Amino acid sequence: MRFQVDKISTIVLFMTAMASPCCFPLFGFVLAAFGLGSFELFGGWTMWVFLGLVLISLLGLSFSYRMHKYIWPLVVAILSAILIYYSYLFIDADYWTILLYTGMVGLLLASVLDYYWVRLHNKNRNMELLSIITCPICGHKKEETMPVDACQYFYECESCHSRLKPKEGDCCVFCSYGTVKCPPIQSGEKCC
Repeated sequence: MRFQVDKISTIVLFMTAMASPCCFPLFGFVLAAFGLGSFELFGGWTMWVFLGLVLISLLGLSFSYRMHKYIWPLVVAILSAILIYYSYLFIDADYWTILLYTGMVGLLLASVLDYYWVRLHNKNRNMELLSIITCPICGHKKEETMPVDACQYFYECESCHSRLKPKEGDCCVFCSYGTVKCPPIQSGEKCC
């Protein structure tokens, strides 16, 4: 929850656009269809506030990239910001709104991608992957690294060479004979 700047600014960016139908006629049409009136949220400053929020969103995604090293949300956000700025500052035609809305959708997509990547990354980071497995036959103990994406059904003891299988009702040898349950069980998912 440390760097949620991109998500907050993207939400405020869409709220600004929806509250300013003269600058964003598509949202004005949607609001009118639901029987809501319209108002100019920031007066003549609406587009400048909007462009500032685009920069804040881009800044938040760059912070997220520096922390999590997932490049695609940042790439999508940079391309979207270029599209928004280009359409507003350099195109003086009727089709500039198409480019502007495409850039807004791109920023929304970048924030959603980043959200799900960070959520997945944090989920795996909090798991304990080392477990000491104890052979029930000879009592030999060994620390092993558990696989993150699958259960280990068989395990061979390096001391007595017994082939261990999980106990009845357990999904893997770590859940039966280890000090730590397997990663799928730790994350609360149903295991194989």
